[in-house]
Amino acid sequence: MSIVERDRPVIAITMGDPCGIGPEVIVKALAEPEVHALCRPIVVGSLPALEDALALTGAPLHTHPIGASEQADDDPSLVNIIDPQNLDHDEITVGQISPPCGRAAMEWVTAAAHLALDGSVKALATAPVNKEAASLAGYKAIGHMELLQEITGVTRVATMLISGSLRVVHLTTHRSLRVACDYVTHERVLEMLELTHDTFRKWGFPTPRIAAAALNPHASDGGLLGDEEASAIAPAVRDARGQGILAQGPIPADIVFHQAIQGVYDVVLAMYHDQGHIPIKVHGFEQSVSVNLGLPFVRASVDHGTAFDIAGKGIADHTSMVETIRLASLLSTGQGLASRD
Repeated sequence: MSIVERDRPVIAITMGDPCGIGPEVIVKALAEPEVHALCRPIVVGSLPALEDALALTGAPLHTHPIGASEQADDDPSLVNIIDPQNLDHDEITVGQISPPCGRAAMEWVTAAAHLALDGSVKALATAPVNKEAASLAGYKAIGHMELLQEITGVTRVATMLISGSLRVVHLTTHRSLRVACDYVTHERVLEMLELTHDTFRKWGFPTPRIAAAALNPHASDGGLLGDEEASAIAPAVRDARGQGILAQGPIPADIVFHQAIQGVYDVVLAMYHDQGHIPIKVHGFEQSVSVNLGLPFVRASVDHGTAFDIAGKGIADHTSMVETIRLASLLSTGQGLASRD
């Protein structure tokens, strides 16, 4: 049966770095019946690496190499894969950093992005790339979001992590803590509040409730512990509310995520990487998923790394990959995050 004869969204699943657990969690996820009930998946990556993963896991699946999305088969026992043949099998050393694999992984993301831009697929679900390998391969944009921003040319993007009812947008991600603090400005906080509001409206929240986390302990204790709350965050929240955005803050980071889990807020704007990542991963590490705001297509990702230490052992947990494909499918069909609650 041709894939174009069904109405489930076509999702491109990028393999990530084949030296890591990406191929393994993909084949484990594709062996789950619920994945095929949600979408029509197409893997973009290395055919030999995929076959190695099938042999490793014993998943009851067979590869189905294709050259274009319209050639894909809807048989759930077949794994449709587009292999650009940009990586030799002998360049894959599982569990070790490989610049050729870092390059190939980024090229697979690029190929999938162009499939999304030309309408061949509805969304991207991405397995993890290795930032060091990508950097050694010559990439300056060493993360998915940075690369996709370059490809699409959009100016406003953000990363959001989701685990259950906890949703956290990040003002900055891949910045050192010392540098990240300099990004806490009135302009950037307001921009992220606007982007979060607009995106959540598209995802089914009529009036998104957004909490802006404080940067400093105790929201600076009236200026005793820093001035970013008074000079940047509070004015941005005030201006956002003037635009009709239901924003609150700055709220101390040691209470705002608990409040969000309890349903007080729909989403929290964190000021830097670990401020947002830690509560998400403590709340539900295996279920956590990343999604980008601001791109012209849906891109969701597993919220874990390449895990070289367990790669090739067959013990990787594929829960996050299943959740990633689920989220990409929901968002690409207009059902939105509100349907998850």
